[in-house]
Amino acid sequence: MNDGDRDENELLQRVAAGDRSVALAELYRAWSPGIYRLGQRVLRDEGQAEDLVQETFVRLWQSAGRFDPSRGSAGAFAFTIAKRAAIDTLRRAAARPRLVAAVPDEALGMSAGDESIVERVADEFLVREALENLSSKHREVITMSFDEDLADGQIADRLGVPVGTVRSRTYYALRALRLELEERGLHA
Repeated sequence: MNDGDRDENELLQRVAAGDRSVALAELYRAWSPGIYRLGQRVLRDEGQAEDLVQETFVRLWQSAGRFDPSRGSAGAFAFTIAKRAAIDTLRRAAARPRLVAAVPDEALGMSAGDESIVERVADEFLVREALENLSSKHREVITMSFDEDLADGQIADRLGVPVGTVRSRTYYALRALRLELEERGLHA
């Protein structure tokens, strides 16, 4: 657990103890941009993404006492709440009758209430966020390997380093990525 996670865990515990101004405001500054981006990707509407941020923090405030740092980081706890709130938003939208002029579900690329798509998009978001926390050299080899589908030799040629260096960086990058994902509540 890094110092940032420790600080966030302490802030969430302060919220649970009743500090709903300073601690909650600090967590809002730290997490609201990521939750908003998650909302944009899942809900595909800026207004709903803003509502998701607010709903997440209301739920976080109400459930802060259930946070257990031995089960994961405060950030993973918050993003789990955000995923559930996004699913609830989609369920509510699916339960409402549609107007003729409303956007059909197919145009959004998902069927109403499809929780697996929300989970997948949210997990992809968390993986990308975890990748951003890796060192640039580790992120570089992971990106080339998985996104560009390059072999170790091709990566070595492109970076101008020995193949052994690429393999070593990949090993340590995957190890660091696994730890980052576990801190976010995803198990690789």
